[in-house]
Amino acid sequence: MVKKHADSGARGAAEPPQHGKARVELEFDRPALLGTLFGQFDQNLITIENRLGVYIAARGNRVAVEGEPLGIARARDVLNELYARLERGLPVDSGDVEAAIAMVGETTSEGVRVEAGGPPAMIRTRRKTIVARTATQAQYIQALGHNDMIFALGPAGTGKTYLAVAQAVSQLISGSVDRLILSRPAVEAGERLGFLPGDMKEKVDPYLRPLYDALYDMLPSEQVERRIASGEIEIAPLAFMRGRTLAHAFVILDEAQNTTPQQMKMFLTRFGEGSRMVICGDPKQVDLPDPGKSGLADAVSRLEGIPGLAVQRFTAKDVVRHPIVGRIVQAYEGPDA
Repeated sequence: MVKKHADSGARGAAEPPQHGKARVELEFDRPALLGTLFGQFDQNLITIENRLGVYIAARGNRVAVEGEPLGIARARDVLNELYARLERGLPVDSGDVEAAIAMVGETTSEGVRVEAGGPPAMIRTRRKTIVARTATQAQYIQALGHNDMIFALGPAGTGKTYLAVAQAVSQLISGSVDRLILSRPAVEAGERLGFLPGDMKEKVDPYLRPLYDALYDMLPSEQVERRIASGEIEIAPLAFMRGRTLAHAFVILDEAQNTTPQQMKMFLTRFGEGSRMVICGDPKQVDLPDPGKSGLADAVSRLEGIPGLAVQRFTAKDVVRHPIVGRIVQAYEGPDA
């Protein structure tokens, strides 16, 4: 297998095709990074070969890629993107390789093409730096930084809520907002949970657990607990939002497809001065008794196009969990769905 980087240390130069195939040779100027770039037993290179239909050979700090011109171009860009990630001090694992393959040269769900070599879309938090893994995620991160209200629509596993929590934590740390408010409607997903034991917090925590999980990924556990105790971070069911004005806060509503139009109107009108609001949900996973009366679909149909408000749509190709999850989502979103 071969490798070499463009822009950061060297540029790949296409060589004359051999045996009907094109060939490009890359050279990387920091050999110490190549072990991580290639992966254990060259597994990262093997993944790129299998996904893009190319052959990669590496000798020293030089990498040769052979195959069809389009596959070579994408493989070159993937290697360069991963190498640039290593140069910035970020890790590269199998998920990052899959994400780079999916993202380089691809289009967002709105058809906007993402070119390789641009500045990475990322969010910095105390515990990690989150980098976009698909073109649509990159567009979403940009929207989170520039719009007062964002609707994020799409299937599970696309990073809608996770990236929103990351942006919220980043702004809380920087001081651009005073509070972080996370909310979900307490709607059962087909189960009948009955009367849960415990006090109010213990009763609603099962519904809000995914939000806690994202928080603990972004901040040390002791900071999460301290900020919750001080009121800087509030995690509450949607019903607790009634009658409030949420100023100087980053507010996230998760599972918004399970709101009624009346609940959604109530929530959106909580918006206060200096705040930012993100509404996340999957319009195809409504757990309301009447799925046709989802407040999420109603709100998007009424509000899309208003200045200062963005709507970001994700599809199955944006799923960043195990690859099989994306295939499952695609199967359920087929023509008979």
